Amino acid sequence: MFTLALVPILALLPSVAAHGFVTKVVIDGKAYSGNVPNAQPSDSPIRQIADIGPVKGASNPDLNCGLSAQLATQVAPANPGSNLQFFWGNPGGSNWPHNTGPLMTYMAACDTTTCDKFNGSSAKWFKIDQIGRKSDGGDWYQQDVMNGSPVAVTLPTEVAPGDYLVRHEIIALHLAVSLGGAEFYPSCTQIRVGGSQSGTPNQTVSFPGAYNDNDPGIYDPNVYDTNAPYAFPGPPVSNLASPADMANPNGGDQSSSSASPATTTTSSRGPKGTSTSSGSAAQPTQSSSSDSTVCRLQKRDASLARRSSLAQHKRRTSFMRALRDAIRHS
Repeated sequence: MFTLALVPILALLPSVAAHGFVTKVVIDGKAYSGNVPNAQPSDSPIRQIADIGPVKGASNPDLNCGLSAQLATQVAPANPGSNLQFFWGNPGGSNWPHNTGPLMTYMAACDTTTCDKFNGSSAKWFKIDQIGRKSDGGDWYQQDVMNGSPVAVTLPTEVAPGDYLVRHEIIALHLAVSLGGAEFYPSCTQIRVGGSQSGTPNQTVSFPGAYNDNDPGIYDPNVYDTNAPYAFPGPPVSNLASPADMANPNGGDQSSSSASPATTTTSSRGPKGTSTSSGSAAQPTQSSSSDSTVCRLQKRDASLARRSSLAQHKRRTSFMRALRDAIRHS
């Protein structure tokens, strides 16, 4: 009885449980592949994790660099102002599956040794970037990652030379209407910054320790309300990053298409440490009637995306309820 009842439900588990990892990092045009979780590792600056599933709980030690993250063998060269692009996917080659929640990036100096030998549990992190919803209050930038875009982050131009861990993180909030429902996906890349700058961060945090499970940006009963403001968890963006990042809670106001990195343009962030977009230059202004048509289409698309996100959440909730009922009556 139990087995027969679960057959159609368990058939759906791979699609529900499929999450992801950083499959590739590109630093100033040079690509570094990430190791498939729990597979035979090869040389990479990206620390390998044990599973594509999420880290659960703000006090989990794996919140540092990911599930049972291992030291990587390489330390990739970079410079102040270098551009990093993070590509997300899963071992089967599919895109990142979620579209709700913030994208945040931290750095920590490997003070005591080189990063390929540094224990990240003692790292002191400073935030260099964060992006959430787009300016229209509809889609999250995470939707662009779901569409296949990388996340582009520029290193602060004043960061001092040395070895650093770059902790890039997706927080998936599709289940955050319940306490403990948030899913954390941190990834750490080992870099060696050159140059002769002397900037130091004014605030650092530890992982775990920077977040609490009941933080407004982690437990968010209003996550599907597009009119509700979103509060990023963790510290504010560091003094080393762009002042625009510190002033704008959504990390910029420039929308991003699926063909470009899932971030905002340099002009909206400033020169120090910011997300960038490789999109084309702005086109000449069209007539007011064309602008009105485009606006209506954009609003329609945003409405459809929100409905799709809500429907996905309802399907997932129904699935979990059916699974619990099947187990209870087995």
